[in-house]
Amino acid sequence: MHFHLTEEQKAIQDAVRGTLADSWPIERIHAFADGDEDFDRASWHALMALGLGGMLAPDSGMGLLDAALVCEVAGEAAAAGPLIGQLLAVAAVVASGKGDAEALASGAQVATLLHGGSDYAPSARAADLFLIVDRAKGVRLVPAADVTIEPVKAADRTRPMSKVSTPDDAGETLFAATDPMTARLADAALVLVAADALGGAQKVTDMSVAYAKEREQFGQPIGRFQALKHQLAHMALAVEPARALVWYAAYAWDAELPDAPRAAAMAKAHLCDTYIQTTRAAVAAHGGIGYTWEYGLNYWFRRAMADRAWLGSPAEHRARAATLAGW
Repeated sequence: MHFHLTEEQKAIQDAVRGTLADSWPIERIHAFADGDEDFDRASWHALMALGLGGMLAPDSGMGLLDAALVCEVAGEAAAAGPLIGQLLAVAAVVASGKGDAEALASGAQVATLLHGGSDYAPSARAADLFLIVDRAKGVRLVPAADVTIEPVKAADRTRPMSKVSTPDDAGETLFAATDPMTARLADAALVLVAADALGGAQKVTDMSVAYAKEREQFGQPIGRFQALKHQLAHMALAVEPARALVWYAAYAWDAELPDAPRAAAMAKAHLCDTYIQTTRAAVAAHGGIGYTWEYGLNYWFRRAMADRAWLGSPAEHRARAATLAGW
């Protein structure tokens, strides 16, 4: 494994970052959060126009590490839309030979992820398809016409959630529970959520550092005060080493290494805890303005709570990692 990104990977991140900066600025996030939609078509189509949908297709020349880098930038921007479900749906459809991979890869069809053991999915009202990944039951692709959707109030205002009821016989089975692809898709989902958390944690750290340089008290920037310097340093020290967990988990999945499932579980557990801790520290570093709706830090705080709960808690994944390690 290379311990740095290639120029192509950096270019992909830069392209995604620039696209989201144009199509999903903080003003648009405010408007979206105040509205009743659970999907932003403008920013979604802007992302899909970059050709990101098919990143996990075997013939794309890319892999989970590349997809994780994209999800990291999406987390940084608090992007709307079911990006993780879309990426995994293309991978599942191509690997199984069932479904319309081209429509999914282009973004013409929208797929969201329904995790086994949970009835909740992001952007469900806008989805054409539901990718159900259940380690115990296998992988199914279910059309929206076969499900019942009930919007719910959730913390994350950037990825509204709905309760989804799906009949057991609905849709098409892509992989049985015993098929190795079922476990691989479940592990890939953990890595991509961890990448989203990494991007968010980096974003709130950067916001805190920038604010500490601008905000003045007693005639000087508050970033000169030693207590705040320590707090910002602790945030950076929490985020940067965690990046290696995500990158390694994605690399291990791509290389089909024996410890890939354990690495995925550890990445999901640690990054989601780190995201929560970092957003809390960011609110404290900002003082009163960090609590305001207008400033926007709350979007990342809420997203951190959603990432932590989605696909299982850190405690669940640490227990699974311990079991996989034979402890």
